[in-house]
Amino acid sequence: MPAPPGTETVRISPVPPPAPEEVRVVSPGGDVNGYAQRPEARVLATQIAGETGLDPDWTWRAISQARYRETVARLMMPPPAGTPKNWAAYRSRFVEPIRIRAGVAFWRQHEAALQRAQSLYGVPAEVIAGVLGVETIYGRQTGQFRVLDVLTTLSLDFPKGRSDRSAYFRSELSEFLKLCQEQGLQPEAVLGSYAGAIGWPQFMPGSIRRHAVDFDGDGRIDLQRSPVDAIGSVANYLARHGWQSGWASHFEVRAPENREALDKLLAPDIVPSFSPQEMQSLGATLPQAAQSHPGSLALVLLQNGAAAPTLIAGTQNFYAITRYNQSSYYALAVIQLGEAVQREVLRPGK
Repeated sequence: MPAPPGTETVRISPVPPPAPEEVRVVSPGGDVNGYAQRPEARVLATQIAGETGLDPDWTWRAISQARYRETVARLMMPPPAGTPKNWAAYRSRFVEPIRIRAGVAFWRQHEAALQRAQSLYGVPAEVIAGVLGVETIYGRQTGQFRVLDVLTTLSLDFPKGRSDRSAYFRSELSEFLKLCQEQGLQPEAVLGSYAGAIGWPQFMPGSIRRHAVDFDGDGRIDLQRSPVDAIGSVANYLARHGWQSGWASHFEVRAPENREALDKLLAPDIVPSFSPQEMQSLGATLPQAAQSHPGSLALVLLQNGAAAPTLIAGTQNFYAITRYNQSSYYALAVIQLGEAVQREVLRPGK
């Protein structure tokens, strides 16, 4: 996974039939593709209705339309053991010409909204643009999976072989059904990612209900069709997760040569835990701007395969981006894509 729940009614185009490989027969009778005859699906519907106050019959009708998605289960699996992380390769997927060009066009079209969000929430326009570019190439790729299928699959058939997150997805299924009731959506018609994220900013349903805002002022929240709502919602999400206006996201750093000191600095991972003075006392070398930074820092290491790793000193703002997606690689890609887009926008003659 980003103000008050929306109240809009959104019309969504009919969903094309799923590809054959994405569906398996899970009904004991073998005559229904889906969860309609699964006893545990009915139990789940009863639990959700009891916890949320949703109408039990409506809740069951929704969940009974869900289909198991083998593709979703497969995509949720981690990479094979021993697969090296590589920041340079990761960066090349996102800080690249297609996203930069799309970002420049998006910035020029929505500059007023980006600047308004920056002024209201304190989150720089380039960071907002970076998030939307990494997530969906500015609305081009918002996902083609039925969110109902995804969340039910990951609630009841979470893949074996990785840490079980089925409880999280059951919570998000509950949030999704509440969202559908609040906004008058048909649960079976909403499309999103293989993890159940929705719209331009790829918010999970719970994040839509908690953090999405009506930034275009039309009286409804629509992250699927309103890029301006997406801009305000991303900024609101980051602000609520600790973004500090006027702070840098990170600084250059040279790591200490002493292995024990390096291990101590790396132990908290991406959580800012050391003052600049503490970091320097352990042998790290920081630029002047970092030395005067008022908050704590984290020594963040990004692997580059067999090459030397990339190291940065991350601030609370870097950490805030990782609350959107819990990855230092993601956060730095967001920052660098946003900066690349901003440079092109501001380049003389452009």
